[in-house]
Amino acid sequence: MPDADTRYPATPSRSGTLSEAATVSCLNAAVAAPSLHNSQPWRFRPHDGGVDVYVDRRRQLEVIDPAGREMLISVGAAVFNLRVAVRHNGYVPVWRAWPDAGEPDLVVRMRPGPPAPPDPAVDALAAAIPRRHTNRRPFQRVAISNAITEALADAAAAEGAALTVADPVGRTAILSLVRTAEQRLRTHGRYRAELAEWTLPVPGRRDGVPPQAFGPWAALEILPLRDFGLTQPQLHRRHERFEPYPTILVLSTTGDTAHEWVRAGQALQRVLLVATCHHLTATPMSQPLEIPSLRQLLADTRTGQWAQVILRIGYGQPTAATPRRPLTDVLIPPP
Repeated sequence: MPDADTRYPATPSRSGTLSEAATVSCLNAAVAAPSLHNSQPWRFRPHDGGVDVYVDRRRQLEVIDPAGREMLISVGAAVFNLRVAVRHNGYVPVWRAWPDAGEPDLVVRMRPGPPAPPDPAVDALAAAIPRRHTNRRPFQRVAISNAITEALADAAAAEGAALTVADPVGRTAILSLVRTAEQRLRTHGRYRAELAEWTLPVPGRRDGVPPQAFGPWAALEILPLRDFGLTQPQLHRRHERFEPYPTILVLSTTGDTAHEWVRAGQALQRVLLVATCHHLTATPMSQPLEIPSLRQLLADTRTGQWAQVILRIGYGQPTAATPRRPLTDVLIPPP
């Protein structure tokens, strides 16, 4: 799998065709991507052995994501999983972002290119897809080696993004911003209503964040995680001590357009899969990026670098997957 984007070539290349079984396998990989509040804002249209990826704007979180930035990051993560799955099935993934100006919701058109031999690195990423789960529980107090953080930075760079490990001063500043953002968001009625929409348990529900994924309370709220139980005061959650010095990563892109948001999503997912290969797990802590005045503090206007995702990573106990909608709910019939 190439390190950089694989676009449609100027001259046609040999193309493969995914079998029906391979297409289903690729789609199952795509929908395993992470998304804001597990909103799963994507749809797929199989065609000619390839797949078109659409954003499903009906699933946008209007309060904390009015521009659709995090929505498109989620779609980008699904695109990366799809790329890995196509390559794992024996073809070079050939794709183009925003291929049709007449279809603004069509984010990526992907098809299998020429056959490619097995690649152990791709196979490892493919195997990590079903094992990658957001973890909101305490992590072990074990330092992450420089070699691993460099591998994560390389993963982001391969997708055209930058990943920075916060030093102690930066970590304190970022956690302070996360705490401020979380406190501000909690006071907004519309935020609480939106949070309730995506967290209240409904029989048979296959999206949103279920109570078992909320995680425990951070003792004294030293670690300012998003409070998914905010609108469910009757829900009992035990208090636990979290690691005092978490490893905090900031994923950034040069520019802040829809193209960069999709790019950030692909970089994010590559980072998460590489982290999973190293037995690491992650928690998003991007609340400051949902408040424009706070997000501006994390931007470098001189270089045009914009923070897109904040992650806490570490070694944690395995957690269960959050539910996913069946493929029948996310497929667009062929025209």
